[in-house]
Amino acid sequence: MVNDIKVAKQVAKLLLQINAIILQPKKHFVWAAGWNSPIYCDNRKTLSYPKIRSFIKKELSKLVRDHFIDVEVIAGVATAGIPHGALIAEELGLPFIYVRSSAKKHGKQNQIEGHFIKGQRVVLIEDLISSGKSSIEAAKSLRDEGMNICGIASIFTYGFNDALINFKNAEINYISLCDYETLLPEAINQNILESDDLSILMQWRENPSIWKK
Repeated sequence: MVNDIKVAKQVAKLLLQINAIILQPKKHFVWAAGWNSPIYCDNRKTLSYPKIRSFIKKELSKLVRDHFIDVEVIAGVATAGIPHGALIAEELGLPFIYVRSSAKKHGKQNQIEGHFIKGQRVVLIEDLISSGKSSIEAAKSLRDEGMNICGIASIFTYGFNDALINFKNAEINYISLCDYETLLPEAINQNILESDDLSILMQWRENPSIWKK
């Protein structure tokens, strides 16, 4: 779900340069979900590099503006989508809210923080799309409050089949600056991967939940 391949390649290059994405096909990571994985992604690192942060802010803002032209509110998805969402809202001059993974257990017990009006059109911002479940749950929370979901925009997506199915079933459009297919050739260009590693990485992407189990 990448729109501009030139931008996608540049984003891939930058994420690899600062180790926001690490590839280890021969020594896998274990995700919080319990999945074994040859890739680890932490796009929060981009926030520590002003030039890269600014580039992603501008390109993600352009993506939102071009694909969701009637957007009225930007919503960050907790936790990593919050700072990026705030940057996008600032760039576009739009109100910003954010969505917690669950309601607070104190105070007003809010799940959605910030001011919004029922019926407003909102775009959710994520740093990363894997299965899409957390994004869809956040969108459901907003829908339950009467907001209209324009779609979801992210910095990077693995492009899992499960995510495609989940978003289709939830009737939510999503788009990303960069994806897995763009990342791998750039990793070879940077001598991070060898051509022989590609089969391992593509095999993982087909069935990530059972890979190496």
